[in-house]
Amino acid sequence: MDDLTVTPGPGAPRGLRVPAGELTEQFSHASGPGGQGVNTADSKVQLSLDLATTTALDDDQRARVLEALTPRLAGTVLTISAEEHRAQRRNRVAARERLAALLREAVAPPIVRRPTKPTRGSRRRRLEGKRRRAETKQNRRRPGVE
Repeated sequence: MDDLTVTPGPGAPRGLRVPAGELTEQFSHASGPGGQGVNTADSKVQLSLDLATTTALDDDQRARVLEALTPRLAGTVLTISAEEHRAQRRNRVAARERLAALLREAVAPPIVRRPTKPTRGSRRRRLEGKRRRAETKQNRRRPGVE
């Protein structure tokens, strides 16, 4: 098994490289149809990575990843399961791609919206709408005695 490579992105400008020794793969029977090999092939793949001890992440990245993936973790271990293909090799590739995508998203810093002021045009449109609405309500009133 090779190292897992995560492409560069926000939060990891040079990408990430997870050593193969830190990844744990387990194989088991996949559910669903499988033909003759259904009872003999262990095609389901579970790929696990302990985020607390991995050397691929620095401290800031580790904190962001642990916070972002908390609902998916068992302790500090992230486990990805793949069983959509009949071939074990294809499931291994799918699990590695999913793990890389999850890490790429989780390591990115959160996007913070900078508050902005309303534009001059939006303020003008708002006031014109208020004037039109006031005029509509004014025209609903009963005419005066004059």
